[in-house]
Amino acid sequence: MADQFQEIVRTGPGTPMGELMRQYWIPAALSDELERDAPPTRLMLLGERLIAFRDTSGKVGVMDHRCPHRCASLFYGRNEENGLRCVYHGWKYDADGNCVDQANIPERQHFTDRVHAKAYLTAERAGVVWVFMGEREKAPALPPFEACLAPREQVKLRFVQRHCNWLQAVEGDLDTSHVGLLHFGAAKPTQALDRDHQDLVVNRAPEYKVTETPFGLTYGAHRPSPTVPGGTYWRVAHFLFPFWIMPPVASLADNVMVRAFVPMDDEHCMFVGFESQSYMRREERPGLPGAHIIDQLRPNTSDWFGRFRLVQDEDNDYLIDREAQRTKSYTGIDGIHVQDQCVTESMGGIVDRGFENLAPSDIAVARNRRMLVNTLRAFKDGKRPPAADRPELYARVRGGFYTTTQPGDWLALHDQAVAQTRERAPAEAG
Repeated sequence: MADQFQEIVRTGPGTPMGELMRQYWIPAALSDELERDAPPTRLMLLGERLIAFRDTSGKVGVMDHRCPHRCASLFYGRNEENGLRCVYHGWKYDADGNCVDQANIPERQHFTDRVHAKAYLTAERAGVVWVFMGEREKAPALPPFEACLAPREQVKLRFVQRHCNWLQAVEGDLDTSHVGLLHFGAAKPTQALDRDHQDLVVNRAPEYKVTETPFGLTYGAHRPSPTVPGGTYWRVAHFLFPFWIMPPVASLADNVMVRAFVPMDDEHCMFVGFESQSYMRREERPGLPGAHIIDQLRPNTSDWFGRFRLVQDEDNDYLIDREAQRTKSYTGIDGIHVQDQCVTESMGGIVDRGFENLAPSDIAVARNRRMLVNTLRAFKDGKRPPAADRPELYARVRGGFYTTTQPGDWLALHDQAVAQTRERAPAEAG
C-alpha cells in the first residue's frame, strides 16, 4: 500500500485515525439485539473487543470484554440485578463500568471505588445503540441525519458485515460511475426504466465536480440528459466524517437515507444503513436481473465476527450464476448490495493502493483520500476534526439524483433542488 494512506485506513487503539473516529458517535448495534438481563453480546469496534448488555432497568452498557480483576472475559458473565458479574471471582460492574461488588473478598477489604471497567458512553435512537469511544466530557450531540430523526416505524435499518477495510467500502459508495455498469450493465434504454435511470444508462461515463465541505466532501457527477432537452442529469453524493456516506441511490425526493461503514477492525467493517419510508418506496427495476436490494443473512453467532453476515460471500463466490451473466445479467450476482460486497471484498482485507491506476472517474475517491490525509495531519497537530463539535452540520444534507435545465453554480443548483423537494407535499414526494 502507498505509504501516505497507511494511517487513514488503520483505526485501532492508539492510531491517529482511530483516535479521530473516537471523537464521533458510532452506531454499534440494533437495540433489539440487547434484552434486559440477557446474556452479553460481543462487539468489535475500532479494533477493540467489547461486550454489550442491557441491565435490569433497561440501561445499555458497552465495555471492554476483560474483567479488570484478572482479565477473564465478561462475555461469560451473569447479567443480573443491574449489573454484569464476572463468573471467575464474582466481581460485578454496572453499565457505566463501576465496580459494585467484589464477592470473593471480605466486605471490609473491598476497594470497589478504585476499580473501573473500561466502559463507553452509550445512547439509543432510531432503534440503534450508539457508542462514544472518546472522552465522555467531549461527547457531542448525536448526529441529526434526516433518516435518523423519523419515527422508528418509518425507518428501515440495515446491518451487514463486510470483510474489507472501512475505507474501500466507503470508496465503493463514493464511486458513482460503477452504478451504470456493475448494477445496471444489463440495462438497455428501451427497457422499462424510469426517466432518471434512462439518463444513467444512455451515458455511463459522467464528468465530475468535487468540493470539500464543513462536514466532509461533496461531488456531483453530471451528463447531458437524453430525456430532457437542454437538461443536465446530476448524481450528487456526500462523504460525512468520519465514515458516513450519502450516495445518490434514489431521486432527491426519495433519497432520505444515510449509511456508515463502521470499522470493526482493519479488515472488517459493518454497513449500517438508515432508510426512510420514502427511500423504501422506490420501485424495483423490471427486467433487470440482480438490480434490486437483497440482504439474505446467516443466523448470528456469538463469535467476534458472527453478526450480520451475508449468505452470499467469498466462500461461495457470491453464488454467481455464470450462465445468467452470459445471457441476461451483467454480473450474474443477485442483489445490489451483494454486487458491491463482491467487488470491495475481492480487493482483499486492505487494498494495495500502490497497485491502482486511478482515472478521471475516480476524482471523488482521490480527493477524499487527500482530504482524509490532510484532516488527520491537522488532528495530530491538535486541531479538532470537522463536525466533531458541530453535528448540526449534518442536519439538512441530502444526496440523490435530479435533472435540471437551469444554468449556474452546481452546488447552488443542488441546494435549490433539495429545498424544492422539501417544500413538496409528502404525497408528491413518494
